[in-house]
Amino acid sequence: MTTARLPRRWRTVLVVVSVAATVPVLAYSPSPLTLTCALVLTASQAAALWGLDRHPRRGAAVVLLASAGLQTMFPPFGPGIAFVVLCTCAWLRPAAETLWILGLAVVCVAGPAVVRGHWTAAAFWLGAALLAWSWGALARARGERRVAERRRAVLEERARIARDLHDVLAHTVSVMVVQAAAADDVFESNPQRAREALRRTEEAGRQALTELRGFLRTVRADDGPDDEAGDGIDRAAPQPTLADLPRLTDTMGGTGLRVTLVCDGDGEVPWGVQVGVYRIVQEALTNTLRHARASAAEVLVRIGESEMRVRVRDDGRGPAGARGDGHGLAGMRERASLLGGTLHAGPRPGCAGFEVEAWLPVRETS
Repeated sequence: MTTARLPRRWRTVLVVVSVAATVPVLAYSPSPLTLTCALVLTASQAAALWGLDRHPRRGAAVVLLASAGLQTMFPPFGPGIAFVVLCTCAWLRPAAETLWILGLAVVCVAGPAVVRGHWTAAAFWLGAALLAWSWGALARARGERRVAERRRAVLEERARIARDLHDVLAHTVSVMVVQAAAADDVFESNPQRAREALRRTEEAGRQALTELRGFLRTVRADDGPDDEAGDGIDRAAPQPTLADLPRLTDTMGGTGLRVTLVCDGDGEVPWGVQVGVYRIVQEALTNTLRHARASAAEVLVRIGESEMRVRVRDDGRGPAGARGDGHGLAGMRERASLLGGTLHAGPRPGCAGFEVEAWLPVRETS
């Protein structure tokens, strides 16, 4: 909320109120000169109020000085409109830019009372000025907080979309590249194996299209995701779960990477945790396929009473640094964190290979 706009209706109300409040005082002007000066101050004040939206600082200064002049000529005339303008100006502009206006307001509203020796009235006007400025500054701060929250929500949604697209595309494209390379290697010597590799490439592409269609339906949905459980998962779109892990490992096996899947435990796992586990395993195996030069990998999924353990390890000889950074590991850690768990990734101690291990809660703890 860098700038705020003052509606035309509000400016009209301010002008009408300021003129209406001044008319009764003008009727008791002691001389024509005083009346002329009061009319000039009233007109200047009304013009400044009308242009307050475009020139808030200049308009506020004119209003405050005109109000001080009217108070000096007509002591019964109070600085009520000055407080409204001070509050409005503090709402229109950042607090640092309106401190000098607050100082001017203190002088203009309390000065005439000090000159007449009315210290109680001066103290009252001083407190009212501080209160009016504080209200405006607080209203602006609340507006800026709402804008920041909306902006953060947009950024978080963009990050979620990027993470999901990465999970879907990185795995499938890696499998398709490996399969296409394998088909090219044996195209002339073993056409049957080449056809099998091409079929697996087609299956991987169709699977990716299916996931992307479901993902795009979620993004384009007008009514938003069906997230009754509050876990960030749209149940209206098809989402992979623990039951899809065997299909995932079989797909990786078609690339030449032997994957062993071990599932232990049969406790109830929340839907969102199942989707997160699948994506973590998918990304870990994709990294193994792309970077590790591994021949075998092992996937362990163990479901306990209150948490579950997910571990993916391989026997790769590739450099550990190739899988130690990047969007893949960052996305896995973010998924684990969003689910209330932790994730560790690094070289396997004492032997070759890489290991990804996550601990995720499966039920709320009291």
